[in-house]
Amino acid sequence: MAETSSLPSRTSAKKRKVTKKRRKKNSLWRVLLNTFLVMMCLIALAGIWLFFTPSGNNMRFLMADTLITTQHRHWAKYIIGQEELDKRVAAYQAQFDQMGTEVDTHTISVPPSEDEEDKEKPLIEVEEVSGSGYHGYVLTVNDPTKIRLGVPAKVGKGEKVSSMVERTGAIAGVNGGGFSDPNWKGNGFKPIGVVISQGKIYYNGLGTKNSTQIVGLDKQGKMIAGNYTLEELEKLGIQEAVTFQPRIIVNGKGQIKSAKDGWGIAPRTAMGQKEDGAILFVVIDGRQPTYSIGANLYDVQQIMLDHGAVIAANLDGGSSTVLVGKGGEILNKPSSEYGERYLPTAFLVFEHPEEVEIPNVWKGLRPQDIDAGKK
Repeated sequence: MAETSSLPSRTSAKKRKVTKKRRKKNSLWRVLLNTFLVMMCLIALAGIWLFFTPSGNNMRFLMADTLITTQHRHWAKYIIGQEELDKRVAAYQAQFDQMGTEVDTHTISVPPSEDEEDKEKPLIEVEEVSGSGYHGYVLTVNDPTKIRLGVPAKVGKGEKVSSMVERTGAIAGVNGGGFSDPNWKGNGFKPIGVVISQGKIYYNGLGTKNSTQIVGLDKQGKMIAGNYTLEELEKLGIQEAVTFQPRIIVNGKGQIKSAKDGWGIAPRTAMGQKEDGAILFVVIDGRQPTYSIGANLYDVQQIMLDHGAVIAANLDGGSSTVLVGKGGEILNKPSSEYGERYLPTAFLVFEHPEEVEIPNVWKGLRPQDIDAGKK
């Protein structure tokens, strides 16, 4: 009679191995299914919180306001709906229009160049600023008559501010007005509104409109901001200017009453002026969670007021926000993953602005003939 082996048969071992593999596979699917169900529950709870609680609604509108400040305004409809988006944009525009109508009566007392105290002051000073969720810089230009508006060197494409600074020999530069930016891939060559340089209109994209919200300087270095017609600007002796909005300080008073009216959180650039004539540029970085999320316009307004601004206005922000030092060195951290953007305008600071030539790159071009998306 044959002896029975005490070792398990090969068939039994193979079956156990297959069973073990199936169990592992089933266990992996159970983990994936449970993870999926947990995520769906969290999404559902987040949706309930966002749409059915007061704090969630506040967060939705904050998110929408932040998107409204970008070139992707239409995305906000997925958060608050198209009808609410239209209402919100219209309300903001009406508020901005109203903020630009009060007559500005501020005066400046620029010290004469031979003043010893004035000679001791550096032309520019850079200071870091920070607050809840944001980090940035304040550039002070102590002589406002040293500022000129820079424009691109070549037809068909904007220019990086760092390139403008290096090319022209400026000692500092900050991004200026807005531009047409289809699908966030614009070439930076088609400005919004008007561009005025050295007292001349370089670009007029107003169409049938007879006025625009302006940010700029007159011949004496006094800052002009608010809603003006081109005729009014000519009478005021406008020298360097771009179209942008809103004006956030007028006659020493902040126009934005609280953070909830601050139009979302984003990278920001703004321009202001003190009583002694010094120009302030506030540059706030954003969209970088571990460094700086960004600021709302109320934050920017308060920084301006804390630094003595009697007038201030918003400039183009978002991925356009940039502060450049001598030699084209970028001092802040632009939010775009591709780095600096190509822009149509920048406020540049020169030791000797009278020696600088800034030709009109849009001469002979009509706004309707400029393709904003052509590379």
